[in-house]
Amino acid sequence: MKVVRSIILGLASILLLSTGLAQAQILTDEAAAVASERGLSESDILAALKTYMPSGELDDYVMFSSGGQSGQVLVIGLPSMRLLKVIGVFSPESWQGWGYGTDAQEILASGSDNGVELTWGDTHHPALSETAGDYDGQYLFINDKANARVGVIDLRDFETKQIVKNPVANNDHGGAYVTPDTEWVIEGAQYSVPTSGTYASIDEYNEEYQGMVTFWKFNREQGRIDYDASFAMELPPYWQDIADAGKLVSDGWVFLNSINSERYTGGFEEGKSPFEVGASQNEFDYLHIINLDKASELVAAGRAETVNGFKVLPLETSAAEGVLFFAPEPKSPHGVDVTPDGKFIVVAGKLSPTVTAYSFQKIQDAIAKGTSEQDPYGIPILAFEDVVEAQVEIGLGPLHTQFDNQGYGYTSLFLESAVARWSLDGSSGEEPWTVVTKTPVNYNVGHITAAEGDTVSPDGNYLVSLNKWSVDRFVNVGPLLPQDLQLLDISKSGEQMQVLYDMPMGLAEPHYAQIIKADKLNPWQVYPETGWNPTTQAVDPIAAMPGEERIERDGDTVHIWMTAVRSRFNPERIEVKKGDRVVWHVTNIERAVDNVHGLALPDYNINLSLEPGEAQTFEFIADKEGVFTYYCSEFCSALHLEMAGYLMVSP
Repeated sequence: MKVVRSIILGLASILLLSTGLAQAQILTDEAAAVASERGLSESDILAALKTYMPSGELDDYVMFSSGGQSGQVLVIGLPSMRLLKVIGVFSPESWQGWGYGTDAQEILASGSDNGVELTWGDTHHPALSETAGDYDGQYLFINDKANARVGVIDLRDFETKQIVKNPVANNDHGGAYVTPDTEWVIEGAQYSVPTSGTYASIDEYNEEYQGMVTFWKFNREQGRIDYDASFAMELPPYWQDIADAGKLVSDGWVFLNSINSERYTGGFEEGKSPFEVGASQNEFDYLHIINLDKASELVAAGRAETVNGFKVLPLETSAAEGVLFFAPEPKSPHGVDVTPDGKFIVVAGKLSPTVTAYSFQKIQDAIAKGTSEQDPYGIPILAFEDVVEAQVEIGLGPLHTQFDNQGYGYTSLFLESAVARWSLDGSSGEEPWTVVTKTPVNYNVGHITAAEGDTVSPDGNYLVSLNKWSVDRFVNVGPLLPQDLQLLDISKSGEQMQVLYDMPMGLAEPHYAQIIKADKLNPWQVYPETGWNPTTQAVDPIAAMPGEERIERDGDTVHIWMTAVRSRFNPERIEVKKGDRVVWHVTNIERAVDNVHGLALPDYNINLSLEPGEAQTFEFIADKEGVFTYYCSEFCSALHLEMAGYLMVSP
């Protein structure tokens, strides 16, 4: 306790300057009593100081994390680890009214699968838009592993603007990732299936099943993926996994992991080995090395085929034209990460205790030299010894790697429940390609993310370990436990990394996250003009405007133009007939920051969130007769309860 006491006395000297001697002594005594009662160590107190943000103080960083099976994206402040927002993407999200207005319903419907309404997703890998390989804070992309979809989020208002469904894949894991100037959004399918979506016997796996990677063309000016300018590449029927785009010297290339080079097809129910055994026999799988620039040139030259109305570059074309190459990678690889300088591609093998650093220059030299070795589909296989720069004995169950600004890599170790810090090529001052330290985490870490740790200019400072288990970490909430997001201090070179904070995530299972400097984000506080449509990011010509509120009937369609302002709706009474089509336009005409109104209409499944200036339209068939109250669902003023109205549906 002597060390703890010395820390508290040090704080007292600071308090003395602002509070005076007597008050400082009282605070010092109280702090010492709390530390003693709770058994706090020196590191506990330091961790608390490093993460505590006084009321009104803002976080230095913002972390965008996948929301797993919730289908959403989580926004978290660092170092406080405060949950700031949940962004609705693939699932309806009632707080924000996501999925209830007409535009949002249409965006969700655009991600449907052959007419099947999808109301959930499994988000995995958020990707911030980049300029010259650095986060620019403009857009965020997120994949849905379950249904092979990609969502586009505009960071001016933190809302989803587009969902695209992949027509040649039914799942994805290698997405979403962006190229250094966000020209392309990468989405790699995982489990091989017949690309056409038709049936083929599993006995025809080697001939009729394909792997796939899709390159979505992003139009930054429109803030949308250009479906018609996008394309996919057919791959052999291995199970493709995580991807990353080259940067700087390796710009224009994409690197994609694969597992199940055995092309094992399972059959545990028939007495065969399960996938976990059959798909883990080979000592090596294949790192896919893709010349994206050349692939896009071939597609532009008309060399693609059309599958399900989508452009697909055939496998034989990629093989013949030098678009696709393989390099052996250690057993059951998972993570693939390009170093900040773009010179090395780091791969971790789940069943190998190593991370392998491939040299981009050596890869280019090996391609130029040529190779006679090919896989069964004619893809050139570069010799392992020709392309590898180094292997680092890292530990058990390595998965994912991030980087800092001091020349270190950080790799998650699933089986050891630890994060390893290791030296890259010696720029850290440590012996090149060696482990420096390990920090235990709790437990079973998957992805990790460092502050801007997958860009050309990482910040260092913080790393978050996204742990799958939280046994004994939090109050028991039943058999379904939260995940544990742990914040680590990585600012001190060569020293043991300190775990600063445990954040329970009880919403779903986060997979990956990216951390951006907060001052790179420039979101609106209110929409630019009254009557703003968040989907088009412009004033809506049919928006309800103040002084123009009205109800109009056109046959069996009733249009309502309504405004919302503290503390009333206008109009407050609406009469329609059973069977009418009701088209309801509502605008929040407030201009004050954070003066949000809601519109909740029970029995008709309507709940909107209307931010200042926002206009929305929704419609429904008035198929239930009766009297229905609607009300503001955001506590907006002292007379909030009086902000209500009646919808009367006559027989």
